Amino acid sequence: MDKNNNKKIAFVTGGSRGIGKAIVEKLGKENYLVGFNYVNSEKKANTFINELKANGIEAFCKKFDVSDYNQTAEAIEQIQEEYGNIDILVNNAGITKDKLFSRMKEADFDNVINTNLKGVFNCTKQVTNKMMRQKFGRIINLSSIAGIIGNIGQASYSASKAGVIGFTRTLAAELGGHGITVNAIAPGFIKTDMTDVLSETVKENILNLIPLKDIGQPDDIANMVAYLAGDSGRYITGQVISIDGGLSAI
Repeated sequence: MDKNNNKKIAFVTGGSRGIGKAIVEKLGKENYLVGFNYVNSEKKANTFINELKANGIEAFCKKFDVSDYNQTAEAIEQIQEEYGNIDILVNNAGITKDKLFSRMKEADFDNVINTNLKGVFNCTKQVTNKMMRQKFGRIINLSSIAGIIGNIGQASYSASKAGVIGFTRTLAAELGGHGITVNAIAPGFIKTDMTDVLSETVKENILNLIPLKDIGQPDDIANMVAYLAGDSGRYITGQVISIDGGLSAI
C-alpha cells in the first residue's frame, strides 16, 4: 500500500473493537483503504489486521492516544505521508468512567473529556487543511443518546458527547464551502463489550424503554457511517442522526 493507491482513505479512531471494529469492517468492504488506531493491545490490533487482509480488505493500524495532541499530530502526519490524505475521518474513540456526580473525581472527568471531546478536536485538526485543499472530505463523529437526553451517572460522558454535537454543527457550517461534510451519529443502547457486562435486570429495564424492543448492533451504526461517507451522503451535513430504536423519541 502506498500513495499511488487510488482508493479513498478512511481512518477510524478506536477501531479495534465494538462499534469501531464494525465500522472498519464495513468501510473495508466498501472498498476504502481503511485504518484505525489503538492504544494498548498491539496483538489484538494486528490480529484484526490479519483478519481484514484474509477477507481481501486493505487495512493498516497505528498506535496512538487521541487524547494526546502531539502524539496524534505525529501519528496522523506519518499516516498521510505513507498512505496519502485521509478522505474520511470517523471519530469513534471513547471511554466511560461512570459515577454519580457527587462521587465523580476530577481526574476521571478530565480523562473522559480529553478522550471523547478533545480527542475529536485533536484528530480533526490534523486532516481539515488537506481536505480543504482537495475540496473533499467526510468527518463523522460518534456522539451518543447520552449527549442528547443525558443519563444518570454519566455527567462526564454526557457532557463530552453533547460537546461533540456542538463541535459537529459548527464545523459543518465552517467547512461546507470547501466540499466537506460533518455529521454526528448518536447511538443508543448497542450490544458491545461495554454493555455485555450489565446485569440481565438492567438490560431488561433498558429494553422496556426502547420502542422497537430490540438492542442495536454495531452494524447498525457502521451502515450509517458508510452511507454518510459515500456519494449517497453528499448533501447531508451538520446533522445528528440518532440510531437508538426510538429511545430518544419518548
